[in-house]
Parts: sequence; C-alpha cells; structure tokens
Amino acid sequence: MTTMTQAQIDLEFPDGSLKSFAPGTTGHEVATSISPSLAKKAVLIAIDDALYDLHRPIEAGGKIRILDRKAPEALEVIRHDCAHVLAQAVQELFPGTQVTIGPVIEDGFFYDFARDEPFSLDDLEAIEKRMKKIVDQDLPITREVWDRDAAIAHFKEMGEHYKAEIISDLPADETITIYYQGPKDDPNSWHDLCRGPHLPSTRHIGKAFKLTKLAGAYWRGDHRNAMLQRIYGACFANEDDLQAYVTRMEEAEKRDHRKLGKHMDLFHIQDEARGQVFWHDKGWTIWQELENYIRRRTRADGYQEVKTPIMLDRALWEKSGHWDKFRENMFICEADDSALAIKPMNCPAHVQIFKQGIKSYRDLPLRMGEFGSCHRNEPSGALHGIMRVRGFVQDDAHIFCREEQIESETKRFIDLLSSCYRDLGFPEWAVKFSDRPETRAGSDAVWDAAEEALLAATRAAGIEPELNPGEGAFYGPKLEFVLKDAIGREWQCGTLQCDFVLPERLGAEFIDEDSNKQHPVMLHRAILGSMERFIGILIEHHAGAMPLWLSPVYIVLATITSEADDYAREVEQKLKHAGLRVDMDLRNEKISYKVREHSVNKIPVIAAIGKNEAADGTLALRRLGSQKQEVLALDEVINTLVAEATPPDLKTK
Repeated sequence: MTTMTQAQIDLEFPDGSLKSFAPGTTGHEVATSISPSLAKKAVLIAIDDALYDLHRPIEAGGKIRILDRKAPEALEVIRHDCAHVLAQAVQELFPGTQVTIGPVIEDGFFYDFARDEPFSLDDLEAIEKRMKKIVDQDLPITREVWDRDAAIAHFKEMGEHYKAEIISDLPADETITIYYQGPKDDPNSWHDLCRGPHLPSTRHIGKAFKLTKLAGAYWRGDHRNAMLQRIYGACFANEDDLQAYVTRMEEAEKRDHRKLGKHMDLFHIQDEARGQVFWHDKGWTIWQELENYIRRRTRADGYQEVKTPIMLDRALWEKSGHWDKFRENMFICEADDSALAIKPMNCPAHVQIFKQGIKSYRDLPLRMGEFGSCHRNEPSGALHGIMRVRGFVQDDAHIFCREEQIESETKRFIDLLSSCYRDLGFPEWAVKFSDRPETRAGSDAVWDAAEEALLAATRAAGIEPELNPGEGAFYGPKLEFVLKDAIGREWQCGTLQCDFVLPERLGAEFIDEDSNKQHPVMLHRAILGSMERFIGILIEHHAGAMPLWLSPVYIVLATITSEADDYAREVEQKLKHAGLRVDMDLRNEKISYKVREHSVNKIPVIAAIGKNEAADGTLALRRLGSQKQEVLALDEVINTLVAEATPPDLKTK
C-alpha cells in the first residue's frame, strides 16, 4: 500500500537559491532554518511581493523575501498595527466604544469610533500613554479564519454593530479573518476583523507614534449616516523620522494659508457661501498677477483664450458621459422645463467651440485655453480653506490634435509647465502616469492606443513617470505633475490627459489630407490646476512672504516723525507713478512697532522715513527677514523695485 504525501513547497531566495519546505511551514520557520539571528529580526515575509504574517502557514511556493522592520514594506504594516493598538487602547479606557474602520494613510493612520460622548484633546494624551503600555506588553498578534455567520453573531453579541455590518457586506467568497492582540485562549484578548498582514507582536511596532488630531466622519462617508469620531495618528519606523515629521508639521502650522490669509487680509470664507472664496483686495492682487502671468505664457505658446457658459444643458453632459460618471458632484438647477448643470469642468464646452465651422488638418494642433469657473459639490467635511472648495477657477486648456502630434504637443506642454514652475519657485517636480480606471468610457482598444501614445510621448520628453495604476480619468489616461514645496510636501497640480473618447462622443471632427472626416485627439491640460488651490500652495510654500512681483504691497512707507509726512506723501506718488504697489503708515507710533507689525504682515520692503531722509531725498530700507538697513536715493529705490517687481517672463533674459 502506497501513502500519498503532499508536494513540497519550493521557495526561491533573493540570491537565486532554491529550497523545499514541508506544507504548512511558516515564514518564521523558514527564517530559523537559515539563521536564528535572522528569525529574531524578521517581522514579515513577502512571497512574489505579497506580504504575509510571519507565523502564517505558507500555502504556495514562489520568490520569498524575509523582511525586518527596516524594510520599506514594513512601514505600512507598522502603521496598520499602530491603528489596532489605538483601537485597543480606546476600548480599554472607554468601555462601550465601538470600533469601525482604521486604515493606513500618508504618514500614519486613523480610526473611526462610535461613542456618544466626544473625545477631547486631553483624552489623546491618555490614549497615547495606554498605547505605549500595550506595546511594552509585547502582546502576540495572531490570525484566525472564522465562519462568516459566526463572526457576525460574535460581534453583534459584543455590541460591535458596525463591525457586524462590515462583515455582512463583504463579498460572499471573502475569507473572514480575525486578528488577536494577546493570547487567543484568553476571552478578554482584544481582537478585530482585518485582512492583515500584521507583525508578530506589539513590541515590533515601536513607540515612534503620536496622536495628532480629532475630526468628525460620517459612517461610510455618507452624510445620511451617523457621525463618528476620528482619531488621527502619525507613525514611523524610528524616533528620528517621527521627530522630523513633528517638526515639519509645526512648520506647516506656521505656514497654514488659512491663518496667513486672514492675517494678511487676503480672503475669507463664511457659512453663507460654504466652499467659496471672498477675495479681498490684496488677495485679488495676487490672483490677477498669477492669472496675467499664465495668460502671457500661454498666448506666447500659441493658445487662443476663450470664455464659455457656466451652465450647460443636461443633454450635453449625458452625451459627454459626465452625467453618468460625475452626477453626484454636479450642482443642478431647473430652467425652461429642462435641467441645467453648473459645469464641474470645461471640456465639453470647448468641444462646442471647436465644432463651429469646418476644421482642416491644417488647423491642428488647435490650443484653446480658459480661466474657467467650475463648481463641484464636494462633501462639507472635505472642504479645506482655499485648497479644497466648491467654486474654483482652472487654468484649463484643451489641445485638439492628430494622433501623430501627441508626442510633440506633450513635449511642448512639459517644457511650458517646467518653465512656469521654475518661475513660481518650484524647481523640483515629478510625474505620475495614471492608467485606466475600473469605471471608464471607451473600448479597451481605444484605451490601449491612448495609454501607449501618452506614455511614449512622456518618455520621448525625457521623463520616466512613476506608475499610478487605475487613477486615470474616465475618458483617458493622464499625467499628474507633482510639486515639492519648501518643507518637502508634495502637491499634485498640473495635469495632461490624453482623450480619444470625448471628441467622438461629442462629434468633433476635422477633414484630413484625403478629404475624410476624422476625430481629433483631445489633450486636456492645466499648469496650475485650481487657481484657488495653487495660491494656497504659494502662500504656504513662501510662508506668506511672496516674491516681490506677486506681493500685494511692495513697500510700506513708515514715518518716524510727523515732520516727514509730507515727504512720505511725495514719495508715495512717485512710487505709484512708477507702477509700484505702495502703502503708507503715518500713524503716531514708534518706528519699531511699525516695523514689527509690517514684518508680521509679510511686507517685502519697509522704508523708514525721518527728518534726515526727508532732507536728503533718501529712504532707509529694511528687507523682510533682515535686520540690515540700507539708505538709498529715491530714484535708486524706484529703479531697484521696478526691476525686482517685473514678472519673470517679462525680465530681459
């Protein structure tokens, strides 16, 4: 009689060596077979780049890597474990609190809790202290597979109704896994529904974490559901990285555009126009300078500027596909027994201009730009100063071209964008390539052509983009241009989208060399993106101290004595005549007080004017951020400021 044995599991190691192991071998056992010291450091394994718990039985062979907590892949798991420790700490300190979801996010994690009494900032300190105690306990973290119905009943019995609802809504073929923190045979051990993977024990998380803030969040992100309490935390692999993050956040707090915008009298937002901006004179000055700069750059690059209606009939949005794909974010109104949508983007309107008159292949590429006013019904919880609003203006443009022109137009746009970003103080930027999303318009063949063309054009421009799978627009793949600001934060601003779909759906055509009708390719592109958001980024990047050409006020004339008032008025007129933006401060205050106040308000240049300056026809200048004072003749001041205030594109190269 022959006994059948299950085939061995073959694992290939990074050095190319192959080893066979018995079925059910764990990652920890594999590591131990190589070296006890390796097993001691190991926290996870990766098989064909999929991560697994160290004590989970290996089910199939493949390329294996044994990871310690310094591995880049381990950081996300450390953060996930930290979220679980947060939930355990909260439930230990506040019995009766229900846990819902706790995902990893950039720099850390959050967890949403259902609790009648609100958490306070003082609670965060106590919770963080309990979290560190749980880490010190070195609780084992173990995985179990449960029956779906048993899991639902278990969490309902615990009073965890949100968790039971999550399990009920999982796909029928989803494996239900529960992770314990503590001995599994102890009924009081904390446990949670989770796909994993996780570290072997809480000790491996370390203590480089910090709870950062509280917020409200609707269950499943739906405003019709109950409001939950969200606790955010930051988490890193080591204390140095955490402290660097804390320092960065402290600096970001100082640079917060909402605080600076109020302090500098740039703009405000109020409940009667939620998600929309009231621009004050000084803020609108920044806007106009920025808009005029982009207008000059695009006109010089062959763009025509247009203006399209803010409301368009539902029928057009249905034809374009936006009604089906974007309806929940659109504001709708009724007129003449028809539904009108306030435009969330400009592309269908630009196609309507393209369709006026017969277009020939000789007319292409046709570059059409607009500072288009758009509105999107963003959730109220997502609104953030002028960075995330409901009413905004895009420096939007569309390039109608032939397929063989995609490469040259892509390179041309990247050159323009790169030059603009340098002028605006952002020499560092990166590119992400986003391919087809699950919900999209157009056939796979069309998407194949669009993705291949855009990726090839990007590489031809000398750029190898980072892949961003599944994040394309519903009508085409896109490039996302990501800026890095003064404190290292990244901001996605510019975009270039390659669209084979909308021109055909909306009937855009041109006549080719053989007198046949063809649909153009439509390149959707923006340099700044939302004007509001980009100005917010500029404010935070420069900490309010804008470059002189963008500053609402170039110079303040601050008198030391009333005897200099007449001279100050004379200087003011001469500066204004030279086209310089100037304010005057004749208040009966000490000059030190005036200098301090105007410095806080980020005025680039402060001119102190006393009897000596009035007698000599000079100004005593102090630059923002400097204690040094420079005395110059008035004509020299005017020439210097005029040169510095000239926008970068208008300077003599």
